[in-house]
Amino acid sequence: MTETAPEAHSSPDAPVIALVDDDRNILTTVSIALQAEGYVTRLYSDGETALKALIENPPALGVFDIKMPKMDGMELLKRVREKVALPVIFLTSKDDEEDEEAGLELGADDYIAKPFSQRLLIARIRAILRRADPVRDTGGSQTGLADAAANDIARGRLHMDPARHHVLWDGKPVSLTVTEFLILEALAARPGVIKSRNQLMDAAYPDDIFVDDRTVDSHIKRMRRKFRSVDREFSSIETLYGAGYSFNDG
Repeated sequence: MTETAPEAHSSPDAPVIALVDDDRNILTTVSIALQAEGYVTRLYSDGETALKALIENPPALGVFDIKMPKMDGMELLKRVREKVALPVIFLTSKDDEEDEEAGLELGADDYIAKPFSQRLLIARIRAILRRADPVRDTGGSQTGLADAAANDIARGRLHMDPARHHVLWDGKPVSLTVTEFLILEALAARPGVIKSRNQLMDAAYPDDIFVDDRTVDSHIKRMRRKFRSVDREFSSIETLYGAGYSFNDG
């Protein structure tokens, strides 16, 4: 295990991010990028080494590679979550849709396919930490909380809280990843308007990230399944073949 010290410009209460990956280059480059954003990083080269440290001294968030020696990211997440409620982003291989499905089933907050943009990872980390601690994000002020509430989206039975990335359907919580939330937000912002896959990709990913059509379709498929777990008749995300998707709030 390697643990980095806070950078000079990090505040005493800077969020700690644990990076677990057997690729030393990824650990180093991502750590440098996160420290430049004011985070403190702890680095671990395998899941077995990381497990005890993550439980005894939980960070604000973990970034786990899935395929690692000794203990893979899936098992690490499962065993950590038995003890602490740690937000986790998985790093997956580009075409490992089965890994993505399994990771999300275990409760991962999001996943990013390798090779990935550091800017995308930092954006996802910020969003998940904001969701976990909205008071910190608004500076703890009542004005900040009121402004955040004013940005809520209400569309029929759907309620979205962008400040915390919370979603309710008929008053029941629906747990979406950050990526899924951003896609749904783009659809719900203009009910009935068809959004192409390219438009949805632009909403969920920085403009320098390429993802194929199958990626958006996979997110939509998972979202529908999650909504149908609380409402078997859910049909508000509509497919318009050859054009894209729309949200129907009727």
